[in-house]
Amino acid sequence: MPNHTFVIRRREAGQPIVGYLQRQLRWPAADVVDLVCRGGVQLAGNRCTDPNRRLRSGQRIHVTVSGRPPAKRRPQRTASVAPAENKSPQGQAPPLATQGIVIRYVDDAIVVVEKPAGLTTVRHADETEKFGQRAKRFLPQTLADLLPALLRARYPKMQGRPRAVHRLDKETSGLVVFALTSAVESTLGQQFRGHGVGRRYLALVRGKATDARIASHFVTDRGDARRGSSRDGRGQHAVTHVRVLENLSDFSLVECRLETGRTHQVRIHLGEQGTPLCGERVYDRPINSKPLPDDSGAKRPMLHAAYLAIDHPLSGKRIEWESPPPEDMYRLLRTLRKRKSEPEA
Repeated sequence: MPNHTFVIRRREAGQPIVGYLQRQLRWPAADVVDLVCRGGVQLAGNRCTDPNRRLRSGQRIHVTVSGRPPAKRRPQRTASVAPAENKSPQGQAPPLATQGIVIRYVDDAIVVVEKPAGLTTVRHADETEKFGQRAKRFLPQTLADLLPALLRARYPKMQGRPRAVHRLDKETSGLVVFALTSAVESTLGQQFRGHGVGRRYLALVRGKATDARIASHFVTDRGDARRGSSRDGRGQHAVTHVRVLENLSDFSLVECRLETGRTHQVRIHLGEQGTPLCGERVYDRPINSKPLPDDSGAKRPMLHAAYLAIDHPLSGKRIEWESPPPEDMYRLLRTLRKRKSEPEA
C-alpha cells in the first residue's frame, strides 16, 4: 500500500489524529493507534506518536506504511498446559491487540489487559520524581502511558483514567488489572494487600523442580546486594506454592500460585530453591556464589502471569481471567520438549 499525505481542512480541525486517519485509511482504530505509536506518522514535519493529538487547520500529515494491517489477527499459539477456556464475564468485547497489548475486559470500574514482555507496567516513582514531565518525552513509554489512547480509540465515550493497582516486571508477560476511579483503586488495593486476589504464573525453570510450599521473609539485601530471604526472619512474609506441570529433563515447567504478592517473589523463591527461571540474570545464584548454568537459550526470564481472579469492586462477584503463554515462551517449551525426546549421544 503506498504512503499517503493529507492536508487538514478547516472543518476537520480539532479532532484526534487517530480518528481522522481511521476514516482516511479505512483501518481498524487499533491498527491506526499501532501505526502512530510505532512512529509511522509525521504531523507538520515532525513525528507524531500521540494518537490523541488534536489536528489544526492547514497541518500536513504524512503516513508511511509498508502494507495494510491484516484484517484478522492470528491467534496466539498455546502450549498443552494452556489454561482452560476463558471464564471472563459474558458480554465483554472480544480481545483487542495493539503493540502486543491485549485488552481482555473493560467496564465502568476496571480494565484487564495482557502485558507483553519488554514493556514496563508503570513509571517508577523515582523516575517520575527525577524527570518530572520530561519522563513522558525521553523515557520509554509504559503500559500505563499507552493504555489510555488504546481505550479511547475503542471506547470514545469512556470515562476515567486507568490507574495501575499492581505491576509485573518489565520482562514478565501476562494479566494486569487497572482501576478507572480512585475509589476502585482503593478497593482493589485492599484486595491485593489482604491477599484476596488469585494469581498464578507459568514458569520455565532450570533443573528438576519439585512441588513445594516456599515461605520466607524478604529483605532488600540478603547479603550480596540482592533482594532475597533473610536468615533471621526479618522482612516481609512471602509464600509461594509451586506445582510441577512437566518435567523436561534438565528443565521444568511449573505453576506458581501466590499466597502473598511481594516484589520479585516468584523469581526470588525459585532461584533460592536452586531452580531459577530460564533467562534469569539476577536471582540465579546462591548467596555470594556464581550464577547457575543456563543453556536454555532464553532471552528473558521465562515467567508469565497466566491467571488473575478478583472480587469485582462494584458487584462483589468473583471474576477470573486466564492467559496462554506468549509465543517466545511457547517456542522455548517446544525446544525443551524436543531436547528431552532426543536420544543421548
